[in-house]
Amino acid sequence: MQLHHSKHHAAYVNNLNATEDKYREALQKGDVTAQVALQPALKFNGGGHINHSIFWTNLSPKGGGEPKGELLDVIKRDFGSFAAFKEKLTAVSAGVQGSGWGWLGYNKEQGRLQIAACSNQDPLQGTTGLIPLLGIDVWEHAYYLQYKNVRPDYLKAIWNVINWENVAERYMACKK
Repeated sequence: MQLHHSKHHAAYVNNLNATEDKYREALQKGDVTAQVALQPALKFNGGGHINHSIFWTNLSPKGGGEPKGELLDVIKRDFGSFAAFKEKLTAVSAGVQGSGWGWLGYNKEQGRLQIAACSNQDPLQGTTGLIPLLGIDVWEHAYYLQYKNVRPDYLKAIWNVINWENVAERYMACKK
């Protein structure tokens, strides 16, 4: 994870900063064509930064187990049981073709939790409208050094480090 954080996430931040500088220049020049051309880099690098910033707070060496309180209650309400939720998020994450993310998000309009997958570094809220609560990075760089190309083993192990306190804080904040 240290390599993941210090190299991969740092690259998204550095590339986002460089792209934002170019975007500001294009904006000042009134160069709409250049602004449009920079959109994919803004989405990719901005999404990479947003997603990883959430990911790091979702993890803890003291994590694992199950959430408590209201978060557990809404998981049971919306998915039937914690086990069913865990199985569904794991399956959605495993099913991402290529690189991307599995997410637990909050649908503010419906007042319900939802599971979604996003390709590449597409940010959950910016592409689906769901407020991100828990993100699982399924890019190979997230697990390759430890799990090689066996994504299911990584997905089984990630549940041992989920910081449910952080996920619950995110849930409570988005309800306001």
